[in-house]
Amino acid sequence: WLFKITRTATGTGTGTNTNTPTHSPSQNCGQTSTMSILLELNFKQKNATRLITAIGGFSAYLLIKDSTKLSMALGAIMALMLRNPTIVYVLFITIPRDLTAAYRFLKLNVFLYYMEYKKWSLARIFQEKYRSTPNKCCFVMGERKLTFQEMEEFSNKVGTYFLGKGFRCGDCVALFMETRPEYVGLWLGLSKIGIITALINSNQRRETLKHSIEAAKAKAIIVGTELAPILKDVWQNEDLKWLSIFQFSDEEQRDNDNFDLIKEAVDLTADLKQQIPQNLQVYIEQCKPKDTLLYVYTSGTTGLPKAAVITNLRYLFIAAGTHYMVAIKPNDIVYNALPLYHTAGGIIGVGNALIFGCTVALRKKFSASNFWKDCIKYKATAAQYIGELCRYLLTTPRKPEDTLHNLRLMYGNGLRPQIWSQFTTRFNIPNIGELYGSTEGNSNLANVANQVGAVGFIPIVARTLYPVQVIRVDEESGEPIRNHNGLCERCAAGETGLLVGKVDPRRAVTSFHGYADQKASEKKLLRNVFKKGDVYFNSGDLIVVDILGYFYFKDRTGDTFRWRGENVSTQEVEAIITNVIGLQDCVVYGVEIPHIEGKAGMAAIEDPEHKVDLNHLSVGIRGSLPSYAQPLFIRLMAEIPRTGTFKMKKRELMLQSFNIHKISDPIYYLNKDGVYRPLSEEQYQLLLDGKAGL
Repeated sequence: WLFKITRTATGTGTGTNTNTPTHSPSQNCGQTSTMSILLELNFKQKNATRLITAIGGFSAYLLIKDSTKLSMALGAIMALMLRNPTIVYVLFITIPRDLTAAYRFLKLNVFLYYMEYKKWSLARIFQEKYRSTPNKCCFVMGERKLTFQEMEEFSNKVGTYFLGKGFRCGDCVALFMETRPEYVGLWLGLSKIGIITALINSNQRRETLKHSIEAAKAKAIIVGTELAPILKDVWQNEDLKWLSIFQFSDEEQRDNDNFDLIKEAVDLTADLKQQIPQNLQVYIEQCKPKDTLLYVYTSGTTGLPKAAVITNLRYLFIAAGTHYMVAIKPNDIVYNALPLYHTAGGIIGVGNALIFGCTVALRKKFSASNFWKDCIKYKATAAQYIGELCRYLLTTPRKPEDTLHNLRLMYGNGLRPQIWSQFTTRFNIPNIGELYGSTEGNSNLANVANQVGAVGFIPIVARTLYPVQVIRVDEESGEPIRNHNGLCERCAAGETGLLVGKVDPRRAVTSFHGYADQKASEKKLLRNVFKKGDVYFNSGDLIVVDILGYFYFKDRTGDTFRWRGENVSTQEVEAIITNVIGLQDCVVYGVEIPHIEGKAGMAAIEDPEHKVDLNHLSVGIRGSLPSYAQPLFIRLMAEIPRTGTFKMKKRELMLQSFNIHKISDPIYYLNKDGVYRPLSEEQYQLLLDGKAGL
């Protein structure tokens, strides 16, 4: 439904569907953009391609007709081209895109190889950058600014201080703090003496926070004053009594009458003011590209967070890969409203400053009402996004600031296709750089061609060479489908498959360092994929590829569920419901019903102001989704539980299911007349007894 599978199409991938029924929202359900996936050429396109090929071939023949060998070779080539017009068409259409991507990818690899050859760590690279532009603004947040020289001096103080406290290379220190310019300086300073920093999600509490500290085997923790009460509550636990606490505070916090220092904590801010920085060059030279730099935690949407290992080289690859592929420039001012404890804000955003000398503007917490005002204030030329952020911006009232900015690029991941065109048009965004990847994974793609809905592409000539592949998979179980030889097979165009990335520790592009927990790392690997002995990273994402090489995200394995003999993609159902209810938050998942095969669909909708019209929703769903994909249950919530990066915690909702005895939120049931009404006690019992007529 979200995808329009196109077999009769134009060169840009749009056209009418003659293969699979397309369910589009009724006109009163809001605007939506559909992705058109080009699977094959129509009759006119094939013949036009053959005609152009023949004209080109005849022109070439006139130039070489005196050479028998060349004429015979040309004849053979022409025969192949005329028999395969699709390949000729694709090559011709994608030449500009592929040449641009190849040039950028080459620059990236040269940079990575050079850094590996020089054996430079991130701290060493930053030294070079600070020396070339010492007075340039490195980070700005509100009225506070840190130049590159100030960042270098601050980080040197941090490294010197912790060296004096007895910390050594290989030790781990946790960082539990909200966004501020000094956040980066703290972990950068620790890295100069080889200390690993675990970037703790500032939204974590109690058991989750305790787990994250223990998972990293941290010897100490640096805590921001704003989070000190939360840490103090956890620190009372006997298991963490040994943990050294260093409390950092802003001048504004210290001037507050309510400023409170944890009794057992060291006043890090005061100590750093007195600290005389040493020359840490000897320690910096000892740090190598493959040494661990950070632990960055996964979002924890399916359980407790896992600490992903980020080496210096991995950091360079993620940050430089984004910088080169979406064409960020050293003189760009990048607006980053994302949290710094996560890959998006702390690596993809911050890396532009540390490695390439860009100015990065920070914000403590994303604000939809202030986003464009900040872009104007800081004169930003590029800005980061994650998918939900874009939708929040679209829900704000129209105002002059929407288009008064100077942005030439927005880049990030998760921009949903149903709002893509609407977003770029309303806010006048010339270029979108949609990225695909994960904190721990090696399956990386980039859409640098502004192709609506695509998460990236691989040129047709490099499809079997590039280390990212799409293999056939059981959509419900997420398990790869193997042939009689026990090996996996690549998917054809239009076929849903599992995205995997080849693991080769010799190259930064394909290495996989996994998690601090080795058992968790092993679970993410697939062995004997295309040949005996090879190893691939399992992304867990279901992808569809078109003949032009564009990759389109379909769903997560495990999120797709089976109902009434059909596979249901949660993301596609979410896309429809979101548009019907006016871009409100919505998450769809499968729930088990006793005595019934498969899982029934359930949608949780955020409705704090009780504005959702169930009759309108019923009409919209009936007109947009086939019967098997229509959610059987609707749950209206004041707030959907989320991670710090706005991802919705689907697992919690799945476990709660539709139990009206444990859930206080209103739950609605799809009646036989296609209308959602409150789930009654009688209906609930019939469902549990398997007598509901399903």
